Amino acid sequence: MSQPALPISQIAQLLDVPEDALRALMAERRSAGDATLVALTVAEAARRIGIGRTKLYEYVSSGEIASVKIGSLRRIPAEAVGEFLARRFRASDFDAAA
Repeated sequence: MSQPALPISQIAQLLDVPEDALRALMAERRSAGDATLVALTVAEAARRIGIGRTKLYEYVSSGEIASVKIGSLRRIPAEAVGEFLARRFRASDFDAAA
């Protein structure tokens, strides 16, 4: 038998943290997405990179970021996001920006 969940206010009190800070942390964790996913939608991958879906579709079309079709769905392997960013980082010229 499972026990009923404690109210947020009680948990905050037990942790000795402000209730609003605990609620903010919980909301942040909820919106962060599922880190265990191995394949992301274009929207999820774009959100992780911090760009729009349209721009990510351009990168997919040009082959700059790997993607796969699963039935009619387009998915971006989670590791492809990191690889894409690493390639872009190596390709950038920081001396020219100064």
